[in-house]
Amino acid sequence: MAHTKSAKKRIRQNAKRRLENRYYGKTMRNAVRKIRALKDKKEAEKELPAVVSLVDKLAKRNQIHKNNASNLKSKLTKFVNKL
Repeated sequence: MAHTKSAKKRIRQNAKRRLENRYYGKTMRNAVRKIRALKDKKEAEKELPAVVSLVDKLAKRNQIHKNNASNLKSKLTKFVNKL
């Protein structure tokens, strides 16, 4: 168990960040799932920029790897164009 004041603070900070990271990661995964479930091209084209923006933000924060983000954006764009 942590003894110093700074170690206790670090534990609190890590717990808070972990919750935020889990929230944004889950939100991104749900958004990707939602766009893949769409059958209407117009609706998918409307949703795509928001999902791409979310993926970019997670890559910028190093929650997902930048190559993973690129691959995901590419696949989603191809999917929407193919509809």
